[in-house]
Amino acid sequence: MKTFATTPRQDGFHMPAEFEPHERCWMIWPQRRDTFRYGAKLAQKTFIEFARAIARFEPVTVCANDDQYEVALRAVGDFAQVVEVSNNDFWMRDTGPTFVTNGRELRGVDWTFNAWGGLFDGLYFPWDKDDRVASKVCALVGVDRYRLDDFVLEGGSIHVDGEGTLVVTESCLLSPGRNPEMRKHEIEDTLRDYLGVEKVIWLPQGIFLDETNGHVDNVFNFTAPGECLLAWTDDPADPQYELSRACLDTLSRETDAKGRKLKVRKLHIPDPVLLTEEERDGMDQVCEGWPPEAGSRLPASYANYYTANGGIVFPLFDDPVHDAMAAEVLREAYPDREVVGVSCHEMFLGGGNVHCATQQQPAVN
Repeated sequence: MKTFATTPRQDGFHMPAEFEPHERCWMIWPQRRDTFRYGAKLAQKTFIEFARAIARFEPVTVCANDDQYEVALRAVGDFAQVVEVSNNDFWMRDTGPTFVTNGRELRGVDWTFNAWGGLFDGLYFPWDKDDRVASKVCALVGVDRYRLDDFVLEGGSIHVDGEGTLVVTESCLLSPGRNPEMRKHEIEDTLRDYLGVEKVIWLPQGIFLDETNGHVDNVFNFTAPGECLLAWTDDPADPQYELSRACLDTLSRETDAKGRKLKVRKLHIPDPVLLTEEERDGMDQVCEGWPPEAGSRLPASYANYYTANGGIVFPLFDDPVHDAMAAEVLREAYPDREVVGVSCHEMFLGGGNVHCATQQQPAVN
């Protein structure tokens, strides 16, 4: 595997949109005891169901630690490929490579990962195995990579339209736990160079109390060139209301890289999901602030879905009204795809959801 000293932009590569064709989906088998309760056994049952849902639409590869390889193989081996890849945690979106292409060749961007904030406000230590996941996935795919040893980024903090537009949040990318020595324009220049984009749109914040400092994939997604979804609430008393309004104001003022005004569809969040005492007691304590206190609100959002070949796999929150509303909005946004809801509560207790747990490998000619 070759590591390039150039940038994707210099080499004519860019990150495709998630709604473009995929070769496969990459995931990680859950097992971390302080991320998931009761030794991750309940999360593993949830994982099987939503991985099976994605496998209906495209091939799935599941990475597992050596001590869980046989367990994962027995659980998902009938519908997914299982490979041994050492890891510290579960969230492939943030530790896996960001794939870029020139239409004929695929390469991987290997960002530095520091557990969402390093020693400043990261969620665990060590994270060295997670920082090597992207390189190992590139080797398994058989593609060369770009490695950034001095730039921290997670895949959940970026969304592109495949036509030159990138959307991020200021709360995440400007947080002091990531690249505090860099100014905003320097971060933007790096994103342009390594994602092959022309324009960066900065949303103020993401979902209320998101421990990733507000990843964009929990609040926003592109559904087609010039079209997007925004997590929303109609309740002015909800803390999310002002956050979403600020994002909408930004999107309403901006145009994309092609000069188009964005069509924004509102994707209403579920009723507040609170961590119960029983759920918290089932998690091992890892650091100050995790797991959250019982009664804490969790960052529930339907925007954290996965766009597969011919399908949309989105999380259900046992909220019949808003679950149904989300399905309706997603069908409207993706009329040519089958919309599938999966119950992901046990996985969601670990801090993320469907999109966080996946990483698409784009198809190339």
